[in-house]
Order: sequence, then C-alpha cells, then structure tokens
Amino acid sequence: MTEPQIALMMLGVFICLVFLGFPIAFTLMALGIGFGYFAYFDARRMWRDYDRLDLEIASWWESTSAWIDGFFNNRVFDLFINQTYTVMSNEVLTAVPLFLFMGYIVERANIVDRLFTTLNIASKNVPGSMGVAALITCALFATATGIVGAVVTLMGLLALPAMLKARYDTSFATGIICAGGTLGILIPPSIMLIVYAAASGVSIVRLYAGALLPGLVLVGLYLTYVIGRSILQPSVAPRPTKDEVPDVPIGKLLWMLFTSFFPLAVLILSVLGSILFGLATPTEAAAIGALGGMVLAVLYRAMTFQRLRESVYLTVRTTAMVCWLFVGSYIFSSVFSYLGGEHLISEFVSGLDLTPVQFLILAQLIIFLLGWPLEWSEIIIIFVPIFLPLLEIFGVDPLFFGILVALNLQTSFLTPPMAMSAYYLKGIAPPEVRLTQIFKGILPFLAMVMVSMVLVYIFPQLVFGLPELFYGR
Repeated sequence: MTEPQIALMMLGVFICLVFLGFPIAFTLMALGIGFGYFAYFDARRMWRDYDRLDLEIASWWESTSAWIDGFFNNRVFDLFINQTYTVMSNEVLTAVPLFLFMGYIVERANIVDRLFTTLNIASKNVPGSMGVAALITCALFATATGIVGAVVTLMGLLALPAMLKARYDTSFATGIICAGGTLGILIPPSIMLIVYAAASGVSIVRLYAGALLPGLVLVGLYLTYVIGRSILQPSVAPRPTKDEVPDVPIGKLLWMLFTSFFPLAVLILSVLGSILFGLATPTEAAAIGALGGMVLAVLYRAMTFQRLRESVYLTVRTTAMVCWLFVGSYIFSSVFSYLGGEHLISEFVSGLDLTPVQFLILAQLIIFLLGWPLEWSEIIIIFVPIFLPLLEIFGVDPLFFGILVALNLQTSFLTPPMAMSAYYLKGIAPPEVRLTQIFKGILPFLAMVMVSMVLVYIFPQLVFGLPELFYGR
C-alpha cells in the first residue's frame, strides 16, 4: 500500500470506530500515534544508541533500557507533546471556559422562568404569543449559554407544560423549543465560532460580526413561521385566556421587563459589543461576561456554593473535552497530511471540476450528513479542517464558509432520526408527548434553516456586511 492509501485507511478506521461508540478524542489520539509511529518510523535513527552498544560487554539492563529508549525515540511522540502544548497555550481557546462558565452560571440564576413569564404577558396580543415568548426566551438564553442541551431541557421543563396546558398543538410546541434551543451555537457570543476560529485561523471578531445578521435572519424566519401558522391555523396556538395570561398594568409590566429581560439582554450586548467595537478581546469580554453572570446570580439571590461548584465542575469537564478533541485532531490531521491524505483529497476534489457553488453545496451536504452521528464540536475540530485547504482552490472565503457551517450545524440537532434536541426534550417531556410528534414539529424549522442558507448564498453581504463596515475589507 502507498502512504496516501494508508492515510485513507486511517480515516476509514476512525469513522468505523466512531460508529462503534469509541470515545472520539482518545480514538483520534490513538490512531494518530499508531499510524504516526509507522509514518515516522526510522529504525536506524531510533535505535542508534542501541546499535552503538557492545552487547557482549553491556549488561542486560543497559541493553534493555537502550532498546526501550529507541522504541520511544519516534518523532510521533515529539509531535504529540508539541501539539498538546500548542492547543493548551492557544489564546483563542482561553475564551471557551469563560463563556462556558458564564452560561452555566446564568442557567442556574433563575432568570429564565421570569423572562418567559414576562415575555408571555408582553406578547399576549400577538398570534401564537406563548410560542413567540418561548422562542425569544430560547434565543436569549441560548445566546447567553451556548449549551444546547441545557436550553432545551430547561425550556422543556418551563415552557412546554404551559404551552400544552394552553391547548397548543404538541408538535408545534415541541418544535419551537427544539429549534430555539439550538440558536446559541450560531448567534454570538458563540462557543462554536471560537472553536472554528481556532481551527481555521479566521479572526473571531470578524466571525462574530459575520454571524450576527444570519443569526437574526434565522430567528426572524422562525418567528415568521410561528406567527404565520398561528394566523392561518389558529387551532395549533389558541389565544390565551385571562386565567392563563393575566392582565398586568403597564407600569408593572415595564418593571417586570426591567428586572428580567433587560439584565440578560444588557449582559449579552455588553459582551458582544465590547468585542465588536474593539473595546476588549474575546477572552477579556468572556471574563466580563462570567463576572456579569455571577453578579446576576447574586442579584437574583440564586448564588449558592453548590451552584457555583456545579458551574465550575461542568465548565472544567466541557473545556477538557474540547481541548483534548483539539489535541487528538491536530495529531490525527498532521499524520494524515504527512502520509499524503490531504493532498490526495485535494487532487480528487479538484479533478471533479466543480464550480465554487457546487463545491460549497457538496461540502455542506457532507457536513449535513456528518451531523447525524456526530456533535458539532467533533465536526468542527475533525472534519472541517479537511475542507479548509480546498477553500483557496475554489476561491471561497473561510469567513463565509464558517458562517455556512454554523448555519448548517443547526440541522445536526434538528434532523431525525439523530436529532439530539428531540431526545433532550423527550427526556423531560410528559409521557404523552411522543418522539414522532417532536420530529414532526422540528421539520418546518429545519426547512427554515435551509431557507436561511439559501439566503446567505444569494446575499453574501449578510455575512460580509458588518465585518466590512466595522473592520474594512
């Protein structure tokens, strides 16, 4: 076998092991070191000290230790150490634990129940008011946390029972919560965009600016669908009665908005604004956000040592997962490239004689299919770097490609039969809510994601407009 063929076999073995359920980070490291040992194998160099020994004079211990030293004198171990150090000292990734900590603190600050109640009262005259309130709450909360499972679970416990009690169609209600909960991986400040920036070398500030309009467009499409369907089919979202949503004086409503909506909105805008206007680096802004989350928790009297401890533990666990995924991916991709796999894929794709649009559609289709078995973090860290060298060939801007990927990865949580948002919601939903009903409710929102991607293809200024306005070309 040639080295490029071995590289493709390496990729095939990895995909098989993923489907068998092996831990992805450690599978990447094991395959990278295993195939890398073969790729960098040089017996003459590795056992140079052992060959210099006079075996007739040398003791058993000297000869054995020299042979073992030679066995570990493979360059793949140097690669492993260097890549680990590179990942752990990456300044871009420093923002990840801080944003995660902000999200976990906000999640435990009892903000969401107040926010949903307030928005539900404020929008009661809008068709599908409870769905609109749930979607806006999901969008704000998802943006603050960026943790899809947490948003879907918490909103499922809070909003779903209220919507079902108000006689909302089960599929309609569950679809709103599942779709709204995924918005945090797209709308800044998004952890997914930080990970993409670290993998691609694109400026995280430009990524945040580029993702803002497409994110708002997607939220707008969701709201248009919810309100439009509520108008055309009133039975799916009956208007609330006074018992379900009481009349509140305007002064009291403004106070409720001031104490629930505005604190979270100000926290998000201060973090995002400080990044976009160059007042702080993403890491510094993340630190501000983490501090702001703790202040909110204290003001809402939700800060306890137990909740702080849980937030720190979950932050450390998730950060470790991301960092070790990066270590494994860097080792795997370095060996894959050294064996010629990357060059082989580039030649194959170039030989297809695709136009830039055809290449983008093919790449997004592959990422869409990868979203069924894999999490967004694994797709961004492992598979997106395979496409990055091809972008220059087809004249595709990595910023534009990254925003398309971020939109596409919404589908990884919404596409049956592996829609993780549906399973998160099913785990806490009432027993009468069936998984098939959740899948049925998700499909229209999945179509909205596809529409948003088409709009970005047709109007690329949705991506480039704000970065060019703030930072020039």
